[in-house]
Amino acid sequence: MQTVTTQGIAMPKLGLGTFKLTGDAGQAAVESGLAVGYRHLDTAEMYGNEEQVGAAIAASGVARDDLHVTTKVWHDHLAPDAIRRALDDSLRKLRLDHVDLYLVHWPAPGMDLGAIFETLGRLKEQGRIRALGVANFTLPLLRKSIDEIGAPVACNQVEYHVYLDQSAVLGYLRSKGVPLVAYCPMAQGRAADDPVLAKIAARHGVSAGQVALKWLLDQDGVCAIPKSSRAAGQCANLDAWSVTLDDADREAIAGLPKDRRFVNPAFAPAWD
Repeated sequence: MQTVTTQGIAMPKLGLGTFKLTGDAGQAAVESGLAVGYRHLDTAEMYGNEEQVGAAIAASGVARDDLHVTTKVWHDHLAPDAIRRALDDSLRKLRLDHVDLYLVHWPAPGMDLGAIFETLGRLKEQGRIRALGVANFTLPLLRKSIDEIGAPVACNQVEYHVYLDQSAVLGYLRSKGVPLVAYCPMAQGRAADDPVLAKIAARHGVSAGQVALKWLLDQDGVCAIPKSSRAAGQCANLDAWSVTLDDADREAIAGLPKDRRFVNPAFAPAWD
């Protein structure tokens, strides 16, 4: 598995997203992912599944040092004391003494970024998180965090797929040596039915979803965290590494619409 190095951690480029993988079925899905070879797990306090992820890790027999675990603090828990309490709860549920990456899940209006990063920095000094980062941050928020505050941001996790242009954010992150972690990398399943991707896939003897995923993984500094609950789907995503896209493929993908955002809750920031 290829990794990207950021702020002292090595993060596998392909991880297992766990949003909506809850209850016994969720635990079984994470156990399956670990069994077939995933070593990057992505969860969040808001997902309501940290206990299941922790149980799956405990049952897997995979050494902790071989795992990368990301979790996130929700946007209404961004006061310093609330961050500390949220991390306490997450670690307890995950049955871990530290996580590899702890993210601000969504920005919040009026948030005190300086206080947030100061708190996260102290948690890092205490060894309770190995690195800190953000999710769903816009370019202005990234510039404030990295350029003005000087926060050691290890990644920005955002929606990114063949239908959504993230070139401005990606260009900035690359200039700072910060990876982008793509969630919804197959556009919530829409890529699987795309005729342009299907035509590319047919030429290579693979699936349209694998084409969409490999398009992301081929990009410098981009990781992806597709969600799949079944071993077959999890293995198919891992097998995307074997796909070799050529210039014609990339040109066809470039011609797809690039203005389709599928995750845009009422509390989202102004994207443009």
